[in-house]
Amino acid sequence: MMEETAIRQEEETAASAAAAESAEAQAPAQEEEEMVEHGVHNYSTADRYVWSKDPAVLKKLEWFQDQKLALMMHWGPYCQLGVVESWALSDADAEWSRTGIDWEASGSEFKKQYFDLNKTFNPIRFDPEQWAEIAKEAGVRYLVFTTKHHDGFCMWDSQYSDYKVTADDCPFHTHKYADICAHLFESFRKKGIGIATYFSKADWHVDSYWAEGFPRGDYMWRGPSYDPKEEPELWEKFVTFTQNQIKELASKYGQIDIMWFDAGWVCAHNGQDIRLGEVIEEIRKWQPGMLCADRTVGGPYENYVTPEQCVPDQPLGIPWESCITLGTSFSFAYEDKYKSPREVVCLLTGIVAKGGNLAINVGPQPDGRLPRGAVESLKGLGAWLKVYGEAIYGTRVCEPYQVGNIAFTKKGDTVYALELFEQEHQAVPQEVLIPYTGPVEKVTMVGSEAAVEFERRTDGIAVKHPAWEEETAPIARVYRLEK
Repeated sequence: MMEETAIRQEEETAASAAAAESAEAQAPAQEEEEMVEHGVHNYSTADRYVWSKDPAVLKKLEWFQDQKLALMMHWGPYCQLGVVESWALSDADAEWSRTGIDWEASGSEFKKQYFDLNKTFNPIRFDPEQWAEIAKEAGVRYLVFTTKHHDGFCMWDSQYSDYKVTADDCPFHTHKYADICAHLFESFRKKGIGIATYFSKADWHVDSYWAEGFPRGDYMWRGPSYDPKEEPELWEKFVTFTQNQIKELASKYGQIDIMWFDAGWVCAHNGQDIRLGEVIEEIRKWQPGMLCADRTVGGPYENYVTPEQCVPDQPLGIPWESCITLGTSFSFAYEDKYKSPREVVCLLTGIVAKGGNLAINVGPQPDGRLPRGAVESLKGLGAWLKVYGEAIYGTRVCEPYQVGNIAFTKKGDTVYALELFEQEHQAVPQEVLIPYTGPVEKVTMVGSEAAVEFERRTDGIAVKHPAWEEETAPIARVYRLEK
């Protein structure tokens, strides 16, 4: 598989690099504005993708494409309000992000109250080992955790900021798990789960990004309060601060498999160059092969692309990961409703059939526990994967990808056909046409290992089952097609 990847990369790298360079040189600032709508990011197109030439990165990309399932977590002091993370601080995004929030006409009082949430953040029931155990039971292979969102609050003991979970003005700083990232990452590693650090390149708390004394006044948007070209010394102060925090996470918190960068508007072609590439190359000297997901930016440091709250219509032909909420929002929401295990299995299977990974997001509660509804759904997902995971983990795309309710994956010479049932109460047919026309000598059912009689037809393989006698349809019937 590595050899095939290398050949494809050699053929595509030159063209992709040229396209990415051209796009970066020509893309106006308003294009980056269009990449984010109501806090949801679009994703880079395949023609902006640049395959890495670093063998260690290529090897890590193969690892990444084997994993298939991540647990994403948006957690910070904002969970106390049960509102969208960070975005309500941006006056330019107030219309959609402040729904349901009591705030003064100017918004200044609300922003002060939001930034003061660190003084009441005290998740005393946080148990990282319990979280890791739940993730392991759910079949999760890597964690994507918000070390810092746009609001600038650090969930680790950063020496470069006093706005952090270990500061004296945060009541949680006396807890044994106060350095949340340190304990969380170690607990997940012990379970064999990889680590991805979500990090916002924007910081709306530090005074070198949202600085006072400029014409914008108190009215803020997602970018800096000044023009970096006109204030190069101030911008360089922010660059140094950001680079130091990135290197701190990569040097003091064990093996990091992926650095996952949000706030795509902070980029060179948008006039906000933090020189991310030089930092990543330095980090890779001691974290060889570490992946970098500089989302929506394209180029050599967006090692995989990140559709948000959506699934591409077709395979992308490059590494990708959809980040999708298990409930209705990324941050914790009171009385949230969570997708059922059936819904998540169908979602995961549709993504994997197109060559992607699913990062399913759960927002932890203010007290440090995971919501009960979310845990129940995750455990149901894990129970399904324990039986049928061989058709998910370590697989690659297989034409025709998905036809109707039948999705395809493959591993070596074995093809898997997953017949999905999205509704509990729907007909379960006795005869099924699997629209796969490749060579097949044997068909077995994953889970029962029972051999299935089949008939080769011009449009696929027809299999017959006994009458389904259960009251509810299975989540899926999974067929193993072997040559």
